Amino acid sequence: MQLTVLGCAGTFPGPDSPCSSYLVEHDGFRLVIDLGAGSLGQLQKHIGLLDVDAVYISHLHADHCIDLVAYSYARRYHPGGVPARLPVYGPEGTCARICGSFEAPPVGGLLDVYDFHEVPAGTTAIGPFEVTSALTNHPVECHALRISAGGRALAYSADTGRSDAVVELAREADLFLCEASWEDRPGNPPNVHLSGREAGEHATRAGARRLLLTHVVAWSDAEAIQAEAKAAYDGDLAVAECGRSYDI
Repeated sequence: MQLTVLGCAGTFPGPDSPCSSYLVEHDGFRLVIDLGAGSLGQLQKHIGLLDVDAVYISHLHADHCIDLVAYSYARRYHPGGVPARLPVYGPEGTCARICGSFEAPPVGGLLDVYDFHEVPAGTTAIGPFEVTSALTNHPVECHALRISAGGRALAYSADTGRSDAVVELAREADLFLCEASWEDRPGNPPNVHLSGREAGEHATRAGARRLLLTHVVAWSDAEAIQAEAKAAYDGDLAVAECGRSYDI
């Protein structure tokens, strides 16, 4: 299983990265997790525009889903013709949110482009992957994911404040892709995001084998966030880099 970071900026695109998006590949199957602002351009550096096999949207904030709108144009008007409908998994309301981005929703509500699956927290088979989700601590319904294949497991926190459910989902994961939006300071809004220290604590409690920090807001100090996480987690640790691939 391989993870490629297509975007890892939190909240809005930064100078070096689009917003959240991750390509997960195994046995030739290509699953995209989230498709945040600007990430569609980065995706085309790694695979063909139409080579996505499925998408899972963790939640409906624009920095995790809005490039589904741009991607609908790419699929609908591709000179090679409209491909088969793309399976798109996500929380309740995914279809309405994406279709509602148009001033006049397309005829059929994009159902000629996307095959929407609005799924509750639980386990879903997607290609060769077993995808288990759990609800995070965030203002909207948000799914943390555990993606398993070939005896390996990738855990993704999505967006979350402190969460026992995310810790359990990441239990002994081979790689824990965990958000760390800001430094640990008084006054951080509760129940929205994790600090670097909190991300490290979550990884330690989960017994995760590797920790990859993501969703760092552009004005945050990534080195300081990494240092906070390192003080709370003594395993293999790095900050996600846009365009880089990681073997799991």
